Amino acid sequence: MRKLINSTYITLDGVIENPMWTGPYFDEEAMSLAGAQTDEADAMLMGRATYDGMSAAWPTMDESDPTTGAAYFNNVRKYVASTTLTNPTWNNTEVLQGDLVEAVTALKAQEGRNIIQYGFGSVTAQLIRAGLVDEVRFWIHPVLEGTASLTVPLTDFKASFDLVDTRVHKSGVIVASYRPKAIA
Repeated sequence: MRKLINSTYITLDGVIENPMWTGPYFDEEAMSLAGAQTDEADAMLMGRATYDGMSAAWPTMDESDPTTGAAYFNNVRKYVASTTLTNPTWNNTEVLQGDLVEAVTALKAQEGRNIIQYGFGSVTAQLIRAGLVDEVRFWIHPVLEGTASLTVPLTDFKASFDLVDTRVHKSGVIVASYRPKAIA
């Protein structure tokens, strides 16, 4: 069965939205880990907000420059969890139909490599509750943004995790990887 890996850039004060603040920290170490992460994934899963942000940015980037990641993001198979998106324009994008848990269960049962998910919101919460997220990687950046944390407040979501890996980059970024514990 394929693994579903969530990878989320986050500031010290919990901001994940519009991660333009990652730029100064996206050095050789970060590029290496990000590249390994995408090399291991042949599909990407997104909620609507993440889709809207990524589909506006990635198609404008130079695919011939391997350091941008644009060739991967523009061409990988993409799945969007949305009840309002009907005609996605970003290459290789499919809107998941019906029940989210059933759709992602079916995706994970297909042959293939990992499924990568960026951002952390209601889609991730639903999938953790259902036991479908195999690992969560928080890329903690030494930045305070001073704006509202987490794009979508998850007021009714609680979960516990087991630490599976920690990487400390020279830039100050800490990548903490967790495996969700079973949710009662």
